This record gives sequence, structure tokens and C-alpha cells, in this order.
Amino acid sequence: MSIKKWETLKSDYIIKRPWLTARRDEVQLPNGIIHDEYYVLEYPDWVNVIAEDCEGNLIIERQWRHGLGIVSNEICAGVIEKDEEPLDAAKRELQEETGFGGGTWSKLMTISPNPSTMTNLCHCFLAKGVEPISSQHLDRTEDIEFQLLPKTKVFEMLKNGDFMQALMIAPLWKYFSEHL
Repeated sequence: MSIKKWETLKSDYIIKRPWLTARRDEVQLPNGIIHDEYYVLEYPDWVNVIAEDCEGNLIIERQWRHGLGIVSNEICAGVIEKDEEPLDAAKRELQEETGFGGGTWSKLMTISPNPSTMTNLCHCFLAKGVEPISSQHLDRTEDIEFQLLPKTKVFEMLKNGDFMQALMIAPLWKYFSEHL
């Protein structure tokens, strides 16, 4: 048996804002069942970066995350701007959030936040040998602190559940599976 595509019979936008676009689709499944309220969130693609400095320390950020009401340990991340390549976005985000740049960059993986209800992808990069090249240039809604931590400390944090963001946990596990 092969999986077949659903047919979209009707699509209406519920909200269309720069940071939140949601639509309600009426879809017909291959078995003929019609589901009249299937919700989809449209987002631009995202990037995140595991950044290693010249001494092999990892850059870990901390910032307030209003949805969960917590200060979150994270790797650098952000939105890919219109007409921007993922690697360029990753380099821009790292410099904006930490002031670090340069180094050697490679793609770790591309993952989906939620393929059932979200339209975007997250492109994950590894940057090795980065160094300070500027000050932070934060967006008006960003309040980011960062620190350089030894890999062993970050790995312990990962194992202890000190990271909450699944799109950051996945590339961190991949990184440590290949770099320990």
C-alpha cells in the first residue's frame, strides 16, 4: 500500500501577520473522508547554529521564552529572511546574537518543527573556529546572554535536560554523536 496525498478542497486564512500565519483547510483523505477543519501554521524557514570557538568551547545562549515562562538555554537560532540563503542567515544570526563570526561552516541537518501542521524547515549548521568580530546587534525583542562553555559541560547539560527546544536538542545530539 502506498501513502497518497490529501486533496485540499478549500483553504481560508484565519490570521496573516508577520510572525503568525494560520489557515484552515478543508481536506479530502484518499479514503474519501472529508476533514473540514485542518489547521496549518505557515512560517518562514529557520536556522540554528552550533558554534565552536577557536579553543573548542561552544557558544550557549540564555534568553527569556515567554511561551513557557522560562529562561532557556539555547544555541544560536533565527528566521531566514526573504531571499536569504540558509547559510547566510545562520552566519548573520550568529553575528547578531553573539558578535562571533568567521570559522569553517558545515551543514549538520535539516529538520521539520512539525510536518503535520507547520510548513517550514529548520536548517542546522556547525561553525568551527569562530571568534569575536563585533558586538551583539540584537532585535528589539531579544535579550540574549551568551557564554562559552566546554563541550563536556554542554553535553552534561544536554543529558540532564537543561535544553528545552527540540529543534536545538536534535542537532546537539547529532553533534555529540559525531564529535565526542
